[in-house]
Amino acid sequence: MTTPPYPVIRLRPNAEARAIRHGAPWVFDNEIVTDRRTRALAPGTIAVLEDSDRAPLALVAVNPASRIMARVLDRDVTARIDQAWLTARLARAFGMRTRLYDTPCYRLIHAEADGLPGVVIDRFDDIAVIQPNAAWAETLLPDLVSALRAVTGVATVLKNATGRARALEGLDDQSAVLAGAAPEAPVPVAMNGAVYMADLTGGQKTGLFYDQRPNHAFAARLANGARVLDVFSHVGGFSLAALAAGAEHALAVDGSEPALSLAAEGAARMGAADRFATRRGDAFDVLTALAEEGATFDLVICDPPAFAPSKKVLEAGLRAYERIARLAAPLVAPGGYLGLCSCSHAADLTKFRAACTRGIGRVGRGGALIHTGFAGPDHPLHPALAESGYLKALFYRL
Repeated sequence: MTTPPYPVIRLRPNAEARAIRHGAPWVFDNEIVTDRRTRALAPGTIAVLEDSDRAPLALVAVNPASRIMARVLDRDVTARIDQAWLTARLARAFGMRTRLYDTPCYRLIHAEADGLPGVVIDRFDDIAVIQPNAAWAETLLPDLVSALRAVTGVATVLKNATGRARALEGLDDQSAVLAGAAPEAPVPVAMNGAVYMADLTGGQKTGLFYDQRPNHAFAARLANGARVLDVFSHVGGFSLAALAAGAEHALAVDGSEPALSLAAEGAARMGAADRFATRRGDAFDVLTALAEEGATFDLVICDPPAFAPSKKVLEAGLRAYERIARLAAPLVAPGGYLGLCSCSHAADLTKFRAACTRGIGRVGRGGALIHTGFAGPDHPLHPALAESGYLKALFYRL
């Protein structure tokens, strides 16, 4: 068997080669023989991973500076990781999205689950935003951009370098325009009958959270004629979908004034400005204040940031989710609905559900869990990587 001229790295004798053979996408630094030659490999180097008996397992991207020292790229060790290889991976992902969505607005690449580990690409019609959160993708970025434009036909490609993942890889935080010209204003995106304004250069992450699309749609089914409270609203994810479905009124709460301004602009574009209001402030404080004011709503949704981004802070995160449920439940009118979301991969569904149910019960409320939601199919789950199935949404009728 002829293999490309890639360097070789090897698993330690006690490392679990079977996990790689069964699809595990990551190899940690304590599983690899880290001799002087291996430690000298430049971040982003492509290498052949062998087991301790020198049998080849996969082509991997190596970063000696990262806890995830090797990311599996291809089980075929004779493959060449080049622009043609990137084009094939992108085309496969693109083909699935075009089957799923009738508008060109979706997550095109969801990292490991789409075969491009550490890479996130969101598409906004003629614009794509890349988060190259692994060293190998940063190294091959020109080829990735060329392949992306060839497959999708987008004219503009932006690089978003914000976020914790790049720091863990030893990468910089310098965002850039990689092709075309950056939009001069927020970009309107139509989803679930609503219009969302996405700030692709100054907003959070890539500018919009596509992962909640199916959960927005479910909440909208409960919203006709309802008074809605959307906490941690960002640019109005749940509240604008509710207004599109006929909500009587929606109040969006967030700590970011720019995000709330974008939400208000979206409501105005939908012709729903008179049914929409915003309130800036810390979510915990606003929930407490609304209770003191005697406010109630037919539908309350809380979609906080990751309170438990790692196992180290899992217990503190679960307490925060419980507190949110405890503060939100009294605001739900009898017979109304409460939606609680988590994007913390460290808090699995069972733990998250237990924390939410405990919080609801501690204020004397009870009811049925009527729906459990997850990310949309443009955020596929890698079956051997629990982290890729991070999003949970629970809907209770109280």
